Amino acid sequence: MVIKLRYVIFLAGIILFTLSCREDKGKDATEKWIDLFNGKDLNGWHPKVKGYPLDENPMNTFKVKNGALVVSYDEYASFDNRFGHIFYKTPYSNYRLRLEYRFVGEQAAGGELWALKNSGIMIHCQSPESMTVEQSFPVSLEVQLLGGYEAGVERPTANLCTPGTHVVINGEQITEHCINSTSETFYDEEWIAAEVLVLNDSLIRHYINGKEVISYSNPIIGGEYNTLEDRAGEALTSGYISLQSESHPIEFRNIRLMEIKE
Repeated sequence: MVIKLRYVIFLAGIILFTLSCREDKGKDATEKWIDLFNGKDLNGWHPKVKGYPLDENPMNTFKVKNGALVVSYDEYASFDNRFGHIFYKTPYSNYRLRLEYRFVGEQAAGGELWALKNSGIMIHCQSPESMTVEQSFPVSLEVQLLGGYEAGVERPTANLCTPGTHVVINGEQITEHCINSTSETFYDEEWIAAEVLVLNDSLIRHYINGKEVISYSNPIIGGEYNTLEDRAGEALTSGYISLQSESHPIEFRNIRLMEIKE
């Protein structure tokens, strides 16, 4: 009787495990992820660097190396406040965005101290065509990527910065430019998995290595770095995705998106 009972329990475990696997496979099959970056060239991406017109890539700031989209300053004599962004060609409203990133090497000469191991994933961006030649940052929401550079000093990543925008957190409108996440600090050159869930203007969440680290809602145009004064107060419900060049070399890979249908 004991043997039979154990056998029944064993079979039940096998059945539950099999059903679970089938459910997971079915879920994966319905998730339609697309690659925004092909790992070979910058097809579909548009660079915009301060001081230069759209689609000019001065000093090969953005390049592809070993399957990664690389932000490089090898050909810069000095950074000279040439903040840049590379925009994906298509705007989105409801989606999940996944990528991996890592800071590498040394900061470009002339970069600001605050920009050391500092970059970003910009979401809900204004169109690159609407940026002026001398504009440093697009009106957007920034998933700020930071790396630690002093042992024992916390420097969380996937923070929120708000160039030309405001958001709501816990029912309160936030006008601070940057708000820290709850992520741990990463000091080395390891690859880190970042994800962003964007549901129009109703909910946005940042994740690091699968863990939620900050969430917010109701982004609107306004505040510091707003170059769209005639649109102040307007809800940000969609926009472009861009990756930032802010003076420290960084690499991005496995840049994928799943659009969420309303």
